[in-house]
Amino acid sequence: MPVRLPSALIVSRTRLGGLALALALLISSALPSGAWATNGYFSNGYGAKSEGAGGTGIAWAQDALAAAANPAGTAEVGNRIDLGLDWFIPRRGAQIEGNAFGASASYDGSAKANFFIPSFGYTKRISDTLAAGVAVFGNGGMDTLYNSNPYARFGASGPAGVELEQLFITPSVSWKVAPGQNLGLGVNLAYQRFLAQGIGFFGGFSGAPNNVSDLGVDTSYGAGLRLGWSGTIAPGLTAGATWASRIRGNFSKYKGLFADGGRFDVPDNFGLGLVFAPSAQWKIAADWQRINYAHVASVGDPLAALLRGVPLGASNGPGFGWQNINVFKLGASFALDPAWTVRAGYSHAGQAVPASQTFFNILAPGVVSDHFTLGGSWAPNARGEWSAFFAYAPEKTVNGNASIPPGYPPGGFGGGEANVHLKEAILGVSYAWKL
Repeated sequence: MPVRLPSALIVSRTRLGGLALALALLISSALPSGAWATNGYFSNGYGAKSEGAGGTGIAWAQDALAAAANPAGTAEVGNRIDLGLDWFIPRRGAQIEGNAFGASASYDGSAKANFFIPSFGYTKRISDTLAAGVAVFGNGGMDTLYNSNPYARFGASGPAGVELEQLFITPSVSWKVAPGQNLGLGVNLAYQRFLAQGIGFFGGFSGAPNNVSDLGVDTSYGAGLRLGWSGTIAPGLTAGATWASRIRGNFSKYKGLFADGGRFDVPDNFGLGLVFAPSAQWKIAADWQRINYAHVASVGDPLAALLRGVPLGASNGPGFGWQNINVFKLGASFALDPAWTVRAGYSHAGQAVPASQTFFNILAPGVVSDHFTLGGSWAPNARGEWSAFFAYAPEKTVNGNASIPPGYPPGGFGGGEANVHLKEAILGVSYAWKL
C-alpha cells in the first residue's frame, strides 16, 4: 500500500514552512529529558542515516539533518521532512581504590538507564542555486545518578549526579556557487540545561559555597555560527569542510561549581570529510573532527588548581580537566535495489579524560572511544522513507593515575585512585516525507 503524506502536510509551501517551525518548537520542548552523548559529550552523528554510517556527514548529506554536520549539505537533500527518535542506553560508573577515608568501593552511576532523544529536520529548495532548512537535534550532554554516593566518605549526602543537555536549533542556507560546489551558513541556537545533586561537600572548596549543588535545574541560551563547504573535486569524489564557533553559556545557579562564575560554553569544533562513490551502488565516507574541550575553562581546567588555592568557580578555576580530541569516522552504504540501502561504520575518538583527572569525572565519565554502527533504509515509494540504525560503544575504562589528591582537607582527599568506565548502545529510527 503506498505511503501517503498526512493531510496536514499536503498544504501550500508557505504553510509547510510554518509546519516545520511548529515541529521544531515541539521537539525543542520535548528534547531536554536527560541525555548522554558519545565523543566526550558530543554526539557521534546526527540523523539515522549518518548514525548508521559511523557518524559521517561532513561531505555526505543524506537527510534534512545535514546542517548539523555541515550546512553546505542543505542544498543536496531536496525538499523533505525527517523525524527521528533515538533510544539511548548508557552504562556508567566508577571504582575507588586505596583511599584513606574508606571510600574504596565500586559505584554504579546508571540509576537512570534509558533516554529517548528526538530529532527533526526540514529542507526546501528556494531556487536552482539556493536552499534553506532547519535542523533540531541534541548536540550532546551527560547524565549520571549514583544512588550510592561515591563522595559520601568526603562529606557528601544523598544520591549524587549531574544532568547536562544541549539542544540545538540550526536554521541554515546553502548556495550553489558553481556546479558541484556549495557554501553553507548555519546559526546554532543553543539551549543548555544543567543540574547537580549530592556534591555539596565541594562547597568547602568553592568561592561561592552556596552555589555548588542541589539547586535544581538551571538553563542557558546562546548562539553561534556554523560555516561549511562541500564540492566535487574529482569524478565520484566529494570533499567537505566545516567549522562551528564557540557558544557562550552560563549557569548562574552553579557559579560556585563551574569556573568563571558558572560559565559553561559549548566548545568550538571543526572538521574535514570525503565521500567516494566507486559505483552507483556504493558510497564510502571518511570524516575527521576536532573538538576543543580544553578551550572552555569549566571543562578543560584541571582539578589540581584546588591544590594551588584556586577555588571552584573562580576565574580560570578548577574544572574537569578534559583534553581536546580528534575523532575519526568511516562509513559506507550499499544500495541493494532502488528501495533498500544498507550501511555500516566505525568511529574512534581520542580520550578526553586524562588518567590524572578521574576523581572529578566520576560525575562525567565520557570516556568511550570506539563506536560500531549498522543501519539501513527502506523507501517503499518516491514520497516516503524509513531509516534505522544500531550503534554500540564497548566498555572503556580510564584507570586513575595520581587522581585523588593525598592527605586531608583543605589540600587532599585521602589519596588512592578513581577508575571510571562507560559503555553504551543506541537504537534509532526515523521517517522522511519527500515533498
